[in-house]
Amino acid sequence: MMETGLRGKRILVTGASGGIGSACAHEFLAEGAEVVAHYNRNREGAEGLGRVHVVQADLTQEDEVDRLFAEAGALDACAAVAGVWPRPDEPVWELSLERWEETLRLNLTATFLTARGFLRSVERTGHGSLVLVASTAGVFGEAGHADYAAAKSAIAYGLTLSLKNEVVRVAPRARVNCVCPGWTRTPMARAEIDDPEVVLGVTRTMALRKVATPEDVARQVVVLTSDELSGHVTGQVVVVAGGMEGRTIH
Repeated sequence: MMETGLRGKRILVTGASGGIGSACAHEFLAEGAEVVAHYNRNREGAEGLGRVHVVQADLTQEDEVDRLFAEAGALDACAAVAGVWPRPDEPVWELSLERWEETLRLNLTATFLTARGFLRSVERTGHGSLVLVASTAGVFGEAGHADYAAAKSAIAYGLTLSLKNEVVRVAPRARVNCVCPGWTRTPMARAEIDDPEVVLGVTRTMALRKVATPEDVARQVVVLTSDELSGHVTGQVVVVAGGMEGRTIH
């Protein structure tokens, strides 16, 4: 087995009660890490992860994020997984300002506040690894979900690429990377991936004609978090989507 060097490391996973977040928590636990599992509403889901330290916070609220990091204690790494995909398909000409602002707040603002909280701890400790989770919507766009695509694109590119240059000012070996999952079998997307016609359509844009599992995504998060495996990798966007392209290839 390849050694990740994560044993004994204290790692915060946001959105740990969700599909990808819970898979990340399980993978980190399997590596012997100490996991701080964040949730907002689903406490039962976070507590069901096993031996984790559970912390609640609304990541769109600055004071709650500050409290989250105070309760989390000294951290070695953070996987900022939490995010929300608005299910209704609404083109921009029908998209309300209310939904636009809410989607950006639940995805981009929440990730910014999480990243800021973690990087403040990096400033104190002098080391750290941050992995942001965006989406293929931010790489290829997503018709009917321009709000979500815009938020995830900002995370994957503007935020990730800025943070990787900023963090080394206070911690020369600290790293920031991003994972962009494509269609994944999570509770958030269950209604869509249970529809064979939807799956047939989306997999026509992928070399590997299958929907990802949460573990597929989580293992890439682990690899990027690990200084042993990715110690010279920073500012990278890893797309976990079976070779998806922005066009039909089958």
